[in-house]
Amino acid sequence: MSEILYGVIAAVISLLTAGILFLRVQRINVVNEDVKNIGDLIKEGAMAFLKREYTVLSVFVIAVFVILVVFIDLDVFGIIGTSQGNINMSISYLIGAAGSALAGYFGMAAAVRGNSRTTEASQKSLNNGLRVAFSTGAVPGFAVVGIGLLGVSVLYLVFESATVIAGFGFGASSVGLFARVAGGVYTKAADVGADLVGKVEAGLPEDDPRNPATIADNVGDMVGDTAGMSADLFESYAGSLIATIALAV
Repeated sequence: MSEILYGVIAAVISLLTAGILFLRVQRINVVNEDVKNIGDLIKEGAMAFLKREYTVLSVFVIAVFVILVVFIDLDVFGIIGTSQGNINMSISYLIGAAGSALAGYFGMAAAVRGNSRTTEASQKSLNNGLRVAFSTGAVPGFAVVGIGLLGVSVLYLVFESATVIAGFGFGASSVGLFARVAGGVYTKAADVGADLVGKVEAGLPEDDPRNPATIADNVGDMVGDTAGMSADLFESYAGSLIATIALAV
């Protein structure tokens, strides 16, 4: 059991590192008003999409939670004949879903703040811009590892069952799948729409600031390549941890 505590400690260190890097990026002041305004527009659009997406996903997660409680954990109708007598698996599912959503939010929160600050830092030197971009990208990386490791470790400490942890992976996959697909669909729709309007109809180059659809294109990059990717990475990481536990047990 003491070995599991090492996992908890490592997870806490990882989350603290993510928090420190996030604060370092957050403290950078954006002086250029145009960069700040464009960054705020992208942030507003990305957060609006994420809020709407998670609202719909929460309904789905709750519905699956109820199904797991009724048909798997408690086996109310005696269909599978292996009632657990508790709802531990369903609770694990909820925690996994929440962890995946949280990982996606961390990725989004870091990206929408880091893009304008990377631009600001790049005006001083390429090295400064690279450092800010690297710190921004490291935030969701450490957050994914920290949340996944903490979730699996705590669940094993509480329930002392490798079987229950499978619900954690199921929850992570549920949110990760829809976050990745929904974000990807929006990303590509915005990309194609912006290119059609800008390049074909108006003759503007890609990502031209004169094309209003460029904002939607950049919002799509945020929701698909950051929030969706972070949730997807969390699902993969949680799945690898659970698979390792299954092999060991």
